[in-house]
Amino acid sequence: MSNKSFFEKFSDKITNWTGSSGAFFTAAGIVLVWGISGPIFGYSDTWQLVINTGTTIVTFLMVFLIQKSQNKDSKAIQLKLNELVAANKKASNRMVDVEDFTEEELDLLHKFYEKLAERAKAENDIHRSHSIDHAEELHQSKKTK
Repeated sequence: MSNKSFFEKFSDKITNWTGSSGAFFTAAGIVLVWGISGPIFGYSDTWQLVINTGTTIVTFLMVFLIQKSQNKDSKAIQLKLNELVAANKKASNRMVDVEDFTEEELDLLHKFYEKLAERAKAENDIHRSHSIDHAEELHQSKKTK
C-alpha cells in the first residue's frame, strides 16, 4: 500500500533528518564557521549576506516540508480517531470527520462538551458517561413531557 511519490519519500527523509541531533549540530557548525570567518572577511556586507541568504532559503524551503509533514500527520491522526469512534458502540458517529466541520459547528460542539464536563463534575462519578446521543434522547424526552 506504500506507493510513495519521489517528493513524498524525499520530504519524509529530509523532515526526519532535520529533526535529528546531527542536523542541529551541522547547522550550529555552519554558524560557528561563519562566525569564525568574520575577521577573515572583515565582517563585510558580503560576509553577512552569505548567512542571511542561506538561512532565508533554508527557512523558506523548510516551511513547505514542515507543512507537508504536518498535513500528513494530521490526516493520519484523524483517520485513527475516526476508526476509534466508528468502532466504539457508544460513541457518536457524528464525530467522524469532525475536522471538516465549520468553525461555528466546532464552537457549538465545544459548548456541548463543556456542558457534559459540567454534568460529569456535578455527579462526582468518574465512571458515568454522557454522549451527544444520550443527551439528545434526554432532551427529546423532556420536550415530549
